[in-house]
Amino acid sequence: MSQTNSQLPRQVADAYVDELIALDPVIGTYLGVKESSSRLPDLSPAGQEALARLKRDTLARLDEAERRPGGDSDVERRCARLLRERLTASLAIDEADEGLRDVSNLSSAAHGVRQAFTVTPTATEEDWAAVAERLRAVPAALEGYRESLALGLERKLYGGPRATRTFVGQLGEWADAGDGRGWFEHFADAGPEALRSDLDAAAREATQGVVALREWMRDVYAPAVEGAPDVVGRERYARWVRYFNGTDLDLDEAYAYGWSEFHRILGEMRTEAEKVLPGAATPWVALAHLDEHGTHIEGVDEVQRWLQALMDEAIEKLDGTHFDLAERVRRVESRIAPPGSAAAPYYTAPSDDFSRPGCTWLPTMGQTRFPVYDLVSTWYHEGVPGHHLQLAQWKHVAADLSRYQASVGMVSANAEGWALYAERLMDELGFLTDAERRLGYLDAQMMRAARVVIDIGMHLELTIPDHSPFHPGERWTPALAQEFFGAHSSRPADFVESELTRYLSMPGQAIGYKLGERAWLLGRENARKRHGDAFDLKAWHMAALSQGSLGLDDLVDELSAL
Repeated sequence: MSQTNSQLPRQVADAYVDELIALDPVIGTYLGVKESSSRLPDLSPAGQEALARLKRDTLARLDEAERRPGGDSDVERRCARLLRERLTASLAIDEADEGLRDVSNLSSAAHGVRQAFTVTPTATEEDWAAVAERLRAVPAALEGYRESLALGLERKLYGGPRATRTFVGQLGEWADAGDGRGWFEHFADAGPEALRSDLDAAAREATQGVVALREWMRDVYAPAVEGAPDVVGRERYARWVRYFNGTDLDLDEAYAYGWSEFHRILGEMRTEAEKVLPGAATPWVALAHLDEHGTHIEGVDEVQRWLQALMDEAIEKLDGTHFDLAERVRRVESRIAPPGSAAAPYYTAPSDDFSRPGCTWLPTMGQTRFPVYDLVSTWYHEGVPGHHLQLAQWKHVAADLSRYQASVGMVSANAEGWALYAERLMDELGFLTDAERRLGYLDAQMMRAARVVIDIGMHLELTIPDHSPFHPGERWTPALAQEFFGAHSSRPADFVESELTRYLSMPGQAIGYKLGERAWLLGRENARKRHGDAFDLKAWHMAALSQGSLGLDDLVDELSAL
């Protein structure tokens, strides 16, 4: 009997990871596979079909694995359910040819090419030789991406005009950082002198690839999609909801839940705003006051160090009391995001062997003065106890799960839900020590509630309810969504605009924060009721963080049983 035919579900899942890395070395780089460092994926239609074929073949192997003795044990069952759900959801995206209109300000395959360099090893001369080879691969990767978009144009599958305009602008920043040299050229400057000529030449080739893509996007693609809708409609939206959330949601119920959270959080914000600025007409007047008169960090280097200290403090105070952290999980680094990024902070997980640590990334958007109220809760979300503790713990226990469950099987709403739960946990534990920080936390919570309202509302073109303080009875449009978001957020106009573009080009992703948090809270409450006075929050946290990825279909059940 062949080895393939004797595999159990976890072995099938891990074999899928190995085969996936061979097709997509960017994923290999994130996982810390050294051999991936010199290559980039085939982003052409043929490359996309190869990935889809791998998913279909893996599902067939999974069918057989589940029938084998031992294939229905708890650990195998949980992995098999995740693998089947993720591959099925992803194939639905593939079969709808969504990859032929993959235009975004944040998450396109082209963004993945550039971001891969930020996590590529650069410690040795050998590492930099691999970087040079990867730089030379950039033009072909971007040309494959262009071929996919061109086929989308032929089939009248259009990316959104708004995301297209934004992406063209980003490509301009990647091609010229303001001094006539591109992002890749500046990246290569850090390489060793022994490879200087090779790195410089390779980086110039990469920049030329960016310029070629920018010119085509600007001159061919953008005019062709102008006038196409930015919203996706109910059918496409439902597919993306499944992909990002691991469940088929009742979208009308979720929309109503978003509104209920909007009203609840608004009441709490008014209470805290009165403490910050007595008599403030709205919470956002109080937040504007904090922008001018609140606690600030001055300087980019200073804010990077301050955010590092904030995470270090959280680890010291939480480890042993509310979490039990392995030494390698305790390591996390604060970094500044490269120019040309979207406006939102983000996190990258450690490599499988922890040789590359987990990192939080702050896009400065040209700023040098940073209000504290806008940072504290966000770094509890991105760093500790948010994304870092969950995703690093998955890596730590990967041998007990599967490599798949601890990495590429991640369900966005699970991870974002935990990170939003982490913000709330820090509030519950008393870490938001004054009205300034707590109002900032509530402002972040309001942003996530507003995301549910406007993401579902504008893509499905729903009616704004009568109880809304904003345009009741009107039908949602992207313009109204941006106005609503700006009126109920402390974020600056460029951030609001970037966020709306993100929601339009990643439909169904933004709702996972609040809906994922709801799942985590319900699972905790059910477990608390089941155990009564014997409920141990620290033990529950570690068990919850050690079960790997789950879709929202399964998350509540599994959390409730812990």
